[in-house]
Amino acid sequence: MKKRHFLTAALVLATALPMAVQAQADYPNKPVKIIVPFPAGGTSDIMGRMIAEGLSKQLKPPFVVDNKGGAGGAIGTDQAAKAPADGYTLLLSGIGSNAIIHGFTPKPSYDSARDFVHISQLAAGPNVLVVHPDFPAKTFKEFVAWVKANPGKFSYGQVNASSGHVTTEYLKQVAGLDMVGIPYKGGAPALNDVVANQIPGMFTNQDAVLPFVKTGKLRALVVTSAERNPLYPDVPTVAESGYPGFTAVSWTGLSAPKGTPKPIVDKLEAAMVAAFGDPAVRAKLEGNGFVVLASKSPEFTKFVNDEINRWSKVVQTAGIKLD
Repeated sequence: MKKRHFLTAALVLATALPMAVQAQADYPNKPVKIIVPFPAGGTSDIMGRMIAEGLSKQLKPPFVVDNKGGAGGAIGTDQAAKAPADGYTLLLSGIGSNAIIHGFTPKPSYDSARDFVHISQLAAGPNVLVVHPDFPAKTFKEFVAWVKANPGKFSYGQVNASSGHVTTEYLKQVAGLDMVGIPYKGGAPALNDVVANQIPGMFTNQDAVLPFVKTGKLRALVVTSAERNPLYPDVPTVAESGYPGFTAVSWTGLSAPKGTPKPIVDKLEAAMVAAFGDPAVRAKLEGNGFVVLASKSPEFTKFVNDEINRWSKVVQTAGIKLD
């Protein structure tokens, strides 16, 4: 009897393995869903749709966006983590829902390092410190001097658990600044209040503030990338302004549930590199201040793990708690 069971199991395994290999070789042979863990219309949604379009062209079956917003990206990301690891459910991963969240929620329902294979980082863009033109500081060095001379008097727009939020906390720690965050439920209302001079300034994403900087409604004092951003050529980095090594970028990429077969991951990685190597596609992103990376999986995986560790330390040092 035992011999019969062994032979039956061996037969099943011998049949299943070639079928699995063939399924991976044929991938994708049906539509692929990309979960974007934010509502339609924002930057994340635009990024997700660009990835879907690029992969559809490279791999032929349609890649479609499924917006699953809520809880700062955690709801959709959790759904992706629990999806079958067959390559037909992917995730638009990003700094908030795949790195910052681990500082604010030490035990979230998913673990970005454990529950995902990170395929390719698409792009990154700096945060920009902007102030109303009436604010007395004209440069970043003048800004630091003013804040140090007026502790607790500079108030800034703060969207909890956003990249702008943790970037500000990071700067406060390394520069020894005493500033007061004014909570907002979204970046747009906060930015509108800076433009209206209701609050003096804030850190936020480069694409959001670019139109206001170009028209002179806001003054950009500093960018947080390692190098100057091409769309802000006259705006220095924090690193070159006296704080070496300071970087903070918002980023997005493509990830999949852990256990997704390596041949599928390799095929998706190659398709991302090809899709975003297209000069016309790159130009769309670069025109909004993003640096296009289209990295490979090992590089992106290390980057995500480093981001989790970095922002967890910043949040813990600041002692920030979300209500």
